[in-house]
Amino acid sequence: MPDKPSLGIGLIGTGFMGKAHVFGYVSAERVFELPFNFILRTVADISTVAAQGAASRFGFARSTPDWRTIVDDPEIDIVSITAPNALHKEMALSAIAAGKHVYCEKPLAPLGRDAREMAEAAERAGVKTQVGFNYLCNPMVALAREMIEAGELGEIRGYRGLHAEDYMSDASAPFTFRHDLAGGGALADLGSHALATAEFLCGPIAAVMGDCVTAIDERPDGHGGMRKVEVDDVGRAFIRFENGASGSIEGNWIATGRKMQHEFEIYGTKGALAFCQERFNELHFYSNDDALGRQGFRRIEAGPDHPPYGLFCVAPGHQLGFNDLKAIEIARFVEAIANTRKEPFNFRAGLRIQTLVETIWESSRQKSWMTV
Repeated sequence: MPDKPSLGIGLIGTGFMGKAHVFGYVSAERVFELPFNFILRTVADISTVAAQGAASRFGFARSTPDWRTIVDDPEIDIVSITAPNALHKEMALSAIAAGKHVYCEKPLAPLGRDAREMAEAAERAGVKTQVGFNYLCNPMVALAREMIEAGELGEIRGYRGLHAEDYMSDASAPFTFRHDLAGGGALADLGSHALATAEFLCGPIAAVMGDCVTAIDERPDGHGGMRKVEVDDVGRAFIRFENGASGSIEGNWIATGRKMQHEFEIYGTKGALAFCQERFNELHFYSNDDALGRQGFRRIEAGPDHPPYGLFCVAPGHQLGFNDLKAIEIARFVEAIANTRKEPFNFRAGLRIQTLVETIWESSRQKSWMTV
């Protein structure tokens, strides 16, 4: 709308998550009453042809094979980073130095010390930041936390969290940037979601006992040879929360048949909750207050009574999708830029998750419990 100020958007990377960011910006502007309009100014990709194609498909005014063009452009206010993990630090620090707000996909950085440098730089510069943990934007996950905080489950005793997919289960699939030490491995790539969800629901994790496994120790290098894999294919940990609850976490990218098993179960003295991203418009609730003979997990189905579902659809049971969660994430980030809410999941929060990941790695190496 012409009566609102605009934010210029620059996107680095046009793969799966790059597309999700575009869909999120476009939907958020139309679904929410935001304080800004978005202008898709420039998109960057690895080559001129790729960047031009993305600009044409996604509606950006300009394209470039050099991401620094976006950072240097005074008309760009938000830099969206969806490039490989090892590139996040340089891109984010450059954008922050230029006074841009930064929306970066997870993991924030392959190393905790890099994530800390990024968080501190953003805080010194006074720019707003967001790390892409959009599963936390699901109204059903918010409902779960609301029920926990209201005491509907009683004292929380146990937690089981899992993020499992199968996109690395084929041993003949080639070595990618995710298999590089700078990529992080399954725990950083997928387990980070499980860790973020665990702390969102149950509070800080105080101690971990890790077990990280490399099941496929070499992969084709794309040049007729094989390359050694040193990162984990499965990262697991027993966890203890500050509130006294205990449980487990797993990140797994060789889980044959699983496409999106972001799942949790929470057990309390009065009831329990169960959730799986494969049916993420449902939350299952068990209550000890139900009469004998009537007890069991009952399904709570997403609908307009679970904000902001109603802004997308007026009818319950019609379901939100993955890109809708991105739109919610972007809307909340933009509200933080307007200073009408706190940053939902900023670089400091991203540093916290990387700290948990690295503590689990170190615990696995030492084969002992470690405090966080």
